[in-house]
Amino acid sequence: MNHDPLLYEHSPALGRRRKFSLTGSLPLAFVALLLLVVLVPHWFTHYLPDDMDMDAILQPPSLHHLFGTDALGRDLYSRVVYGSALSLSIGLGATVLATAGGIVLGLLTSLGPRWLRQPLVHLLDILLAFPELLLALLIVAVLGRGPSNTLLAVGLSGIASYARLLRAQVLQVKLSGYVQQAVVLGERRTTIVLRHILPNALRPLLVVATLGVGQALLNASSLSFLGLGVVPPVAEWGALLADGRDFLDTAPWISLLPASVVALSVIALTLAGRRIQSRLTQGS
Repeated sequence: MNHDPLLYEHSPALGRRRKFSLTGSLPLAFVALLLLVVLVPHWFTHYLPDDMDMDAILQPPSLHHLFGTDALGRDLYSRVVYGSALSLSIGLGATVLATAGGIVLGLLTSLGPRWLRQPLVHLLDILLAFPELLLALLIVAVLGRGPSNTLLAVGLSGIASYARLLRAQVLQVKLSGYVQQAVVLGERRTTIVLRHILPNALRPLLVVATLGVGQALLNASSLSFLGLGVVPPVAEWGALLADGRDFLDTAPWISLLPASVVALSVIALTLAGRRIQSRLTQGS
């Protein structure tokens, strides 16, 4: 048997396996690390997020303060660590809200009474004409600032896209052979919807929802950065970015390091969602 290392090094199949393993494992490992940080933040830092030290104002990153300190002498690394729970909760909660609302609205626009379907379809078309972040800005301007209102704004702004996807899936499944056969056999409409249409139409929606957590996190951070999200001094990633806007010339680490965490988290969540999507697609 040939054990030439060059053969393994240049093997296309082995290269694909290595690439798949690298691109698949690292995002999942990073997401697992984020979950651990959320559950036990005190394992990662001995500073509290709101502790102020007037003798350590605007210190650059060092061994004592890994991300440096802000204008109030607070340790930025501890604020990023403790802010992860709120930031990720908003992103996950908004995705759940958008998915649930999309299911309800998608079912009404595809299986509801005729007099209701057409107005709701027009409403979906109007909502989809606006970017999600713009809708979130309009909603939070009405509701006001705060973590719960940020979650509601981001979640409500994402309902239309999920509803459109579910509506398309339901209309496609309705034309499938097994649904037509159930109709011919005289099964009740409720049974057909619950047993045949809904389970098959929901699967792609739930797969897409795994990709939506990162986008929801990014939108929530954007609202806080614009001053319409979480109210200071609450530690939240977008609010940390906003804190450093006035110090980009003198203390750029206040915004750049939290921004790096946000970017890495969004990328990791998106890639992990694609990994889950790929697995579910292959298993179907």
